[in-house]
Amino acid sequence: MNVPAALECTDKFGPLATFDKHYGAATPATNVASRSISGTAPSDKITCLRSGLGRPPHPAALETGDTLIPVPKGNILTSIPATYNRAHHAFAVFVACATLVVITAGALVTSNDAGLSVPDWPTSFGYLVKAPHFVGGVRYEWSHRMVAGTLVSLTLAIAIFTLWVEKRRWLRWLAVAAFGTVIAQATLGGMTVLFFQPPWLSTAHATVAQTFFCIAVAIALFTGRKWVEEVPRVELDSRRPTLFTLTLLSIFVLYVQLILGGMFRHHGMSWWPHVLNALIVSFVLAWTAIRAISVYSNINAVRQPAIVMLALLIAQLCLGFTAFLTRVAWGRNAVQPELPMVASTVAHVAVGALLLATTVVLAIQVWRHVPAALAERVPQPQRDVSAA
Repeated sequence: MNVPAALECTDKFGPLATFDKHYGAATPATNVASRSISGTAPSDKITCLRSGLGRPPHPAALETGDTLIPVPKGNILTSIPATYNRAHHAFAVFVACATLVVITAGALVTSNDAGLSVPDWPTSFGYLVKAPHFVGGVRYEWSHRMVAGTLVSLTLAIAIFTLWVEKRRWLRWLAVAAFGTVIAQATLGGMTVLFFQPPWLSTAHATVAQTFFCIAVAIALFTGRKWVEEVPRVELDSRRPTLFTLTLLSIFVLYVQLILGGMFRHHGMSWWPHVLNALIVSFVLAWTAIRAISVYSNINAVRQPAIVMLALLIAQLCLGFTAFLTRVAWGRNAVQPELPMVASTVAHVAVGALLLATTVVLAIQVWRHVPAALAERVPQPQRDVSAA
């Protein structure tokens, strides 16, 4: 086979290493940490691209004797030198945890039917910070507003912190997007009060809240020591559908479930669409988790969130069944929300948020460690029929 003097092996993060003509020892590419890719032995014809910009050659007609080999899809995240900042990461983790507290507080408001206990916004009974008399559902609504306002300040702080210390431009933009999302979330929360909680608006408020939680968790992940300093282990995914496709599908069905659940909780639709979609969610997430655990068990960054996702899915199903019994089957005619109803529903919302965020983390790690493989043509030497 005609082989150029050198081949440059690439992955989605850039050049990996240069191999000599006889596929001898690899020399790591200049200024780029070498990364391992399974299936790059000489017998596997090496999934490398010709030297240049790291892009595959222009497609050509398939000729007799050509061989198809997998190469990574071109999901590019530019490799920029980054330094682990312990304080930055710790603060990002704190903001993510604070977001979960705010989501839980919001679930307490809805579960106790306390959404309109404080009738004005942005003030509370005419004051910005003065605590009112905690009568009825006021304690839940006012407390939710206070922790939400604190979260806005924390998000502004993490955005400024990120802009100050972070070199990765995309992460700086993500921090800015986080602040924009929390402002949108606060605005939607105020509009639910001013417009007397229409179901679609309350559901949008809940959906954006969990979206912001996912962004906060992603920032915590991207600022972590493992993400910044570890050399990622990369394996090509030649299965169809790819694991990355399954993670995206998992996120999609979870968002559908979140919207259906929000509409039910805010009296915008019946319970059965939420329960029916729960079966779809269970199938898709179980499929995704089992694929990740069984095929990529040697990649900790993929295996661990897949195990957590599967465990949270089981817990969420149990909590969903409990919430259905306490709220629909047994508590339908309750004069006011009872403790078992409130506890099961709040736990269901909180675990649902954790499940969505874990699925997003899994999608990110799969995108980083398990790029999809494409078929690439390698011309084979033509046999001289006349010589035979």
